[in-house]
Amino acid sequence: MPDPVTSPETADPPARILSRKRYGTWAAGVVVVLVVALVLRSAFTNENFAWPAFGHYLFDPAILAGLGRTVEIAVIAMALSIVAGIILAVMRQSQNKVLNAVSAAYIWLFRATPLLVLLLLLYNLAALYPEISLGIPLGPSLFTVGTNAVITVAGAAIIGLTLHEAAYCAEIFRAGLVSVEHGQREAAEALGMSSVLMMRRIILPQAMRAIVPPLTNQFVNVVKTTSIISVISMPELLYSAQIIYARTYETIPLLLVVTFWYLVLTALLTVGQHYVEQYFNRGRAGIPAAASRKLSRLTLEAGR
Repeated sequence: MPDPVTSPETADPPARILSRKRYGTWAAGVVVVLVVALVLRSAFTNENFAWPAFGHYLFDPAILAGLGRTVEIAVIAMALSIVAGIILAVMRQSQNKVLNAVSAAYIWLFRATPLLVLLLLLYNLAALYPEISLGIPLGPSLFTVGTNAVITVAGAAIIGLTLHEAAYCAEIFRAGLVSVEHGQREAAEALGMSSVLMMRRIILPQAMRAIVPPLTNQFVNVVKTTSIISVISMPELLYSAQIIYARTYETIPLLLVVTFWYLVLTALLTVGQHYVEQYFNRGRAGIPAAASRKLSRLTLEAGR
């Protein structure tokens, strides 16, 4: 005779957790999908976009060469800016008032100066200093070279971007260093670590969790900002496209080509940011949010 308590015929079915219906969210999603579909339909059916010309110039050798220069300048300028930003952030937190004041003045000066003005000043630096000399202060000159021979177009672009972005990187690194609890420094000092070792092994690895997202955002901004250096005739991506459409008058498809490559670069940086964040978040306590929600649901179901 079947047990009336445990028999499948008499036992109550297990309770299920039903999610709340969100009709407003569904309606908003449908509206957004319709708007996006209309925009895409308008773009792909409008002959003025000249999509065949877009496809023709997408892998044009001049465009790809300009893309390579854009990546090269952005990487060099960002690498130098990160190094300068770390030094400025450490100086900004120094107990030495001179170092602190110099760092604060640098950050104020280059955050206040528009990048376009800075690039034009560097490009015309020979008007202020026709020659650059190396020698003994108040003594004879040992080496002299023309300013234009040193500050080339590429040199002016890299120096200008580096000076400008270093000020922003310094503030990003300073915010990251401040986010580390003071007890971490005290523990490192109690272990007898030097300031350099403490910064390299204790402070910076923890600060990088707060630094990576805004620093990646700044890198994306540098990639896009390279388009400004076209004003000093640097043949980067935008300037290469401008040369072509000045000859062919196919302005819109060339600008779409430039936009496409900037989208690709930004997507690659976003993917890189994901893996860098994973690297610096390794070993942190806790589990991912999705796994946490799944664990909560299973716990509730098991308790019923």
